[in-house]
Amino acid sequence: MSRRKNIHEAQEADVDMTPMLDIVFILLIFFIVTTSFIKEEGLMVNKPKAKNTPSQNNTPTVVVQIAETGQLKFNGQLVDIERLSARIESFLAENQTDNAVVIADPDATHEMVVKVIDNIKPFEQLTISIGK
Repeated sequence: MSRRKNIHEAQEADVDMTPMLDIVFILLIFFIVTTSFIKEEGLMVNKPKAKNTPSQNNTPTVVVQIAETGQLKFNGQLVDIERLSARIESFLAENQTDNAVVIADPDATHEMVVKVIDNIKPFEQLTISIGK
């Protein structure tokens, strides 16, 4: 009689795994459906194309350099951010050019680069390029 009792207890101890698998699959489907994929947007930059024409080498270019400390140089001369637009305007009055190059130090702040580009944007004839 004791053998029958042990066999009967062993049969009752089995756990049915089907409901747990159903729950796992339902959770998996829930997380897949509710996951949102975000597309990151970037800044469009116009890269200058290489041209080896002699006329391009003779044309003056607006060059603005940004140091890591935030100091600006306009064609090699120190200038404040407030005076940059006036300097560009006087340069364009004397010279015919359609190129502007912004050269930022790798440690310069993005805020300063954006401020410089914002000061160059009102001059619609200038094509802004980013240099090293």
